[in-house]
Amino acid sequence: MPRFSANLTLLFNEVDFLDRFGAAAAAGFRAVEYMFPYAYDPQVLRDKLDGLGLKQVLFNLPAGNWEAGERGIALLPDRRQEFAAGVDQTLRYAKALQCPRVNCLVGLMPNGVTPAEVRKTLVENLRYAADLLEKENIKLLVESLNTRDFPGFYVSSTKQAASLLEEVGSRNLFIQYDVFHMQVMEGNITETIRNNLARIGHIQIADNPGRHEPGTGEINFTNLFRFIDEAGYPGYIGCEYRPAGKTVDGLGWLKPYLQEG
Repeated sequence: MPRFSANLTLLFNEVDFLDRFGAAAAAGFRAVEYMFPYAYDPQVLRDKLDGLGLKQVLFNLPAGNWEAGERGIALLPDRRQEFAAGVDQTLRYAKALQCPRVNCLVGLMPNGVTPAEVRKTLVENLRYAADLLEKENIKLLVESLNTRDFPGFYVSSTKQAASLLEEVGSRNLFIQYDVFHMQVMEGNITETIRNNLARIGHIQIADNPGRHEPGTGEINFTNLFRFIDEAGYPGYIGCEYRPAGKTVDGLGWLKPYLQEG
């Protein structure tokens, strides 16, 4: 039976962030994820998880100045020290939150840097992070984003992500497969998951168009969830969508899985 985690960056925005843990638990979720934990003391977050019986299943490495439009720094040659410091910070939070996987948004292709230098920087940074995190049994993921919503993002297809994994050559680097982004970029969702299942460390969902909850767009999620379950995917499916209205009003699609699971 598929297991789902609530992405607290996008879901339950009707309340403040720290109150979203309780809202997710009340809605039936037993796991949560979100983009960044760093604005909060890790013990505060740990207490929220423990008090509500929730698991933390994912968050992202620091991604630079998000408000200024940065979407990751792993490919920037002049930010290597900042990236390494971010890995240390990530490790501290992941251990405190008992989070078994973290995602690296690699970033936008920079101006004034050769493609070869960008690639070299990214590969070396990912290798460094994957090796360090492996010592604590924490998986490192990389995610492909669609270039319609994120123009210039360096990794924008499953093929590119798989190629990056091969070049890094770490057994601790995996793909974060986002159904919404890959529906926009390439379609063929079930076949792609089947062909890359051993390399997929986490799956996220949203319907297309609109990036809203399942059932609002073109993707047949009933079939997709059945396929993911039958394929033997062992992890959580992250609900990283923007609710079309109030979060709880759009959770009808989830109820059968909560009842059966």
